[in-house]
Amino acid sequence: MTYDSQKHHRRSIRLKGYDYSQAGAYFVTICVQDRACLFGEVVGDQMHLNDAGRIVLAEWEALPGRFSTVKLDVFGVMPNHLHGIIVIGTAGAGARPGATTGATTRVAPTSAAVTRPFERAPVGAGLVPAPIVPAPAIPAQQPTLGDIVGSFKSLTTDLYIYGVKQLGWPGFRGRLWQRNYHEHIIRTDTSLNCIRQYIRDNPAQWALDPENPQAETPKTMRQPPARRR
Repeated sequence: MTYDSQKHHRRSIRLKGYDYSQAGAYFVTICVQDRACLFGEVVGDQMHLNDAGRIVLAEWEALPGRFSTVKLDVFGVMPNHLHGIIVIGTAGAGARPGATTGATTRVAPTSAAVTRPFERAPVGAGLVPAPIVPAPAIPAQQPTLGDIVGSFKSLTTDLYIYGVKQLGWPGFRGRLWQRNYHEHIIRTDTSLNCIRQYIRDNPAQWALDPENPQAETPKTMRQPPARRR
């Protein structure tokens, strides 16, 4: 089985009646508004994060600390989107990896140590001196996938706005992230492993990525426009 990005997440829709708070593994893709490349660049087959990209990466890594039932599997920050596998466990019992290894694999290399967004960045580290404020309270009830993604998008937007105002980062139109997000419910080990490999290979495939504004489009690879919700 090969992983088809168009089939499995570019056009996915929420399943009617599905409980997105139940235990399971979910493949999530979150895209920047207008496909603006704000988080760094791909050089060769490696993703090189800028300060904004490092903050986005740190916020993603912080999710298990904000939601006690969440664990992370393979993930990676790209110039204008993020791919990640979120594993939701059972409330009160801690997150269980299920079909995953439970290990977090950082795909995108960083040129400086990642600092949690609500900690003071060390002088000279090249990261945003983020304001020290209390972290948002973790919801008492079992969070849904939408709660988790919504929290991530909200916090990273606030931090990015801080960077725009204080550090001269490029601005964005209306919102940092696209209104919705793409998700795929992972049901088998085969699917899980294919998605893991897809995320790991994403930097090497950037030249052909539909999210790349300058992507090469060979005739044999042309696809109809992906629907946006």
